[in-house]
Amino acid sequence: MVTPFGWLASRITLQRRSLRAASLTAMIAAILIIVGGGVVRVTGSGLGCPDWPACTQGSLAPTAQMGIHATIEFANRLLTTVLCAAVGWVIIAARLQREPVPGITRWAWVQFWLVVLNAVIGGVTVWVKLNPFMVAAHFLAATLLLTAAAITWDKTQNLMVNEQPTSTEKLKSLGTIMLALNAVLVIVGTAVTGSGPHAGDSADVPRMGFDWQSITVIHAVIAVLALVVVMVIWRTAEAQQVPGVVRKAKMYVLVFAGQGLIGIIQALTHLPELLVVCHLVGSALVWIGAVRLMLASHAPQPSVTATAHS
Repeated sequence: MVTPFGWLASRITLQRRSLRAASLTAMIAAILIIVGGGVVRVTGSGLGCPDWPACTQGSLAPTAQMGIHATIEFANRLLTTVLCAAVGWVIIAARLQREPVPGITRWAWVQFWLVVLNAVIGGVTVWVKLNPFMVAAHFLAATLLLTAAAITWDKTQNLMVNEQPTSTEKLKSLGTIMLALNAVLVIVGTAVTGSGPHAGDSADVPRMGFDWQSITVIHAVIAVLALVVVMVIWRTAEAQQVPGVVRKAKMYVLVFAGQGLIGIIQALTHLPELLVVCHLVGSALVWIGAVRLMLASHAPQPSVTATAHS
């Protein structure tokens, strides 16, 4: 049975650069979804549209009388349309390659289903009036989407340069620990946000029952541990002559330094809205760096023959 994609693939082929552009666009769109949610939160617009999927029971879009909060919330919902178009482009570009790229195609479809999951959780978040644990789940679903987008883009980058990355067993173990620490960092970060002052709406929205200062200190300690592990990965990769891992470790440290500086400043200045949004951008970039570093550290080990000839 010939599928629509199979029929198209027999008649149309796309270049590798189209796939690279599509995967990068999808990753940027995934970042924008996270940032858009942050803008909704810090402006108190989370219930600007009190219903879902329509803004109100009688209107898909907000009315002029509903004010700026409804406009901000609805604009954030429209970002999902942009995201769907970007992910659709990745799926088509991957499927219509002259040489099949099944790994990239699979991850493109993973993005599609994570978009669906994110939309459903977003709707439930509105229905439960911004319950902080559901808001955290919404953010984590968006992070899963960003993970799939980052993996797709990383695989596309390797394809473009025809790179066959290698790693070692020790780096693989360290990469697993590093990603686990970063995952815990993201999860604890949702607790910091859920306990902080930006509830997402001007209404009386409940907060998580954590002491904000204590959970913030825990978040900072985990961040330092993650950075230490990356520094160990960097030194180990240099000693074992694994340049791909070295490059990505350096990129992670650079982005992490900027993110850490933003985090410290926002904590000392009582969480100004602009810095909170900047911190979200930083968290997305750090997570992308962690995912790409993990992928580099989990590359196959060089064969005995290749090692002997080197």
